[in-house]
Amino acid sequence: MTETLVPVPLKDARTSSTTAALPRRIRTDPLRHILDDERVRSSWRIAVRHGSYVVGGSRVLVRRTWDGRSAARYERMIRAAEAAGLLDEAKEWEARGQAFRAARHKRRIELLTAIINAPKAAGSAVATGAGVLLLLGLLLAWANHDASDVLAPMMAVLDLVRLIATVAGVVWGPALFVIPWIALSAVWAIGRHSRTAPQWALPPHQRDNGGPVTPSVVVVAFRDLGISALRKAIEDMGDVGAAMLSPIVLAGCGVELDVTLPSGVSTDEIQKRRRKLAENLGRHEHEVFITIPEAARTVRLWIADSGALDEPIGPSPLVTDDGVRADYRSGRAPWGQNLRGDATGVSLYQRHVLCTGLSNQGKTAALRALTLWLALDTTVEFWIGDLKGIGDWGMFEGLATVLIQGPTDEHACAVTEMVEAGVQEMERRLQEPPGTKHDPLVIVVDEAQVAFMNPMKGPDGRPYGGSKATSRYFMAARRIHNQGRAVSVTLWQGTQDPTDQNLPKLVREGAHIRASLVVGTESQGRMALGDKAIDGGAAPHLLRQGLDKGTLVVTGDGIELEPGQSSITVRTHFIDDSPAAEVAERAKAARSGIATVHQLAPVRDVDPLADILTVLGTEPRMRTQEVLQRLAERNPGAYREWNYGDLKEFLDEFEAVPYKSEGVMVVSRDKVREALAQRSAA
Repeated sequence: MTETLVPVPLKDARTSSTTAALPRRIRTDPLRHILDDERVRSSWRIAVRHGSYVVGGSRVLVRRTWDGRSAARYERMIRAAEAAGLLDEAKEWEARGQAFRAARHKRRIELLTAIINAPKAAGSAVATGAGVLLLLGLLLAWANHDASDVLAPMMAVLDLVRLIATVAGVVWGPALFVIPWIALSAVWAIGRHSRTAPQWALPPHQRDNGGPVTPSVVVVAFRDLGISALRKAIEDMGDVGAAMLSPIVLAGCGVELDVTLPSGVSTDEIQKRRRKLAENLGRHEHEVFITIPEAARTVRLWIADSGALDEPIGPSPLVTDDGVRADYRSGRAPWGQNLRGDATGVSLYQRHVLCTGLSNQGKTAALRALTLWLALDTTVEFWIGDLKGIGDWGMFEGLATVLIQGPTDEHACAVTEMVEAGVQEMERRLQEPPGTKHDPLVIVVDEAQVAFMNPMKGPDGRPYGGSKATSRYFMAARRIHNQGRAVSVTLWQGTQDPTDQNLPKLVREGAHIRASLVVGTESQGRMALGDKAIDGGAAPHLLRQGLDKGTLVVTGDGIELEPGQSSITVRTHFIDDSPAAEVAERAKAARSGIATVHQLAPVRDVDPLADILTVLGTEPRMRTQEVLQRLAERNPGAYREWNYGDLKEFLDEFEAVPYKSEGVMVVSRDKVREALAQRSAA
């Protein structure tokens, strides 16, 4: 650590002499300065990179040599086959290992025998060689008539040995210097080819940031997840860890594969480590999707090409093709693309729809795209309630029979009465002769949470909003969910930031098609899609708010799912207001003029409290089962689905809850009459 004195210049000639030229003490750190130098960092990366090549190459070479001289390779293959549950393959590798050991034992016995016989063989070779040289010498002497040529072949051999020794003496010194460098270069080349250096030490153009997904990359990514049982199993497999992988296949803007987990590792552990797995694969979290297929102990991965999901998909066919037609019964709405890039269609025939998510993520656009497609079928009638009220559904003026737009409590009341009118229409159709054909009626409520949270009450004291049996909107939505499908009356709802208060359990579970944009938590994802979809890998809470606008996780029977899958991720086509208006104009041109109304006359709804008092008659108290039976006889459409829980919940609001008398639950006539009087007085 050094200290440097830096003089501070005068700011003003009039500055006091006590502060005019005081030095300022600055502490500098030479080591930090050196380490911050890019040249030092580059030199350090080069040293680490090439050192890793040498160390890693040596390790690879030693392992290859060991594999070639031992049965380690066969042992690894056996463990890999056992981990994958391939017992027949394990037996085959065990037989190959035994054959290898037998052949190795035979070679060793032959080598030992050769060593024992080596002195005798060497003596025989020397004697034979000397005899041959002597015979050659005799033949040479006889041919040249010179007795001294008898030893000439032996002398030639001795001269050759002397020459070899001389050359070896000259080469030996340089060879001792060069051979280690040749060996070092060899292991360096092996390490470089095997990419044994860490990613941060490689040059930028060689780093594998979001590179191709290969079996070795996937195996290493799983090994480094931090699951001890998984790591041990993969290390035991050695070079055959890829046996746990299915073939990697191209799937749209990414690849897909199945991974069979070893015993002791659950699929839930892998799902909880999605972010770490993505980072190990060189991807962002949103670029890796984990689902659970039918096979046991298996996870299915879809891995996007780096950055591919940030690219927008093409426009909707509704915008690009004026000839698109809709068929409510057999057609499929072009909603968007799945992660493989394949077009995704949705069947809307007699299906209730729920679309939810955080605010400003594309919920209205997704719901409106389905409605625009279905509007091209002239047999379909629309009643639309837009409780946002900023004109998102304005293009349906003259196309929808009912169009209510506005964010106030009064608008929420009007939408509630519209849904109640839908219940009345449903009951009218149900009472018609069997086999009667009905044109589809689709009731759309956007921002339905406003209706559920509406605090206003009607003339009878019943609240418009709420999540209990006293809520007019809740009960109307539930009744349509229960019976509307049979007569082609369906309810489509869009809601944001789901909770038990603004999206009750019975309503959200009544939808056939459930779609979720990004939500804040996993519990909200479960509210939106259900436990089965989330447990099967659906993760709307892991989508990126603001970046994944229009990306839906969808579950239900209206959309095609892969075998064993409980959900699908769809990147929806965005249809802006102007193109949406053009599609709506095409739909209007195919229909006769429709006079859109903006509020329906209030429907005379049932009054359960008054009906309960009526069915009690003069009885001071009545068994709850008998009350339910008489209510169903009085108004089957309203009370057929009621059970004890519904009755208890309703009466609890008026402090007239059933109680036990003589061992059975009963309803008190006096309590009901008192509750009705208090309600009228209020």
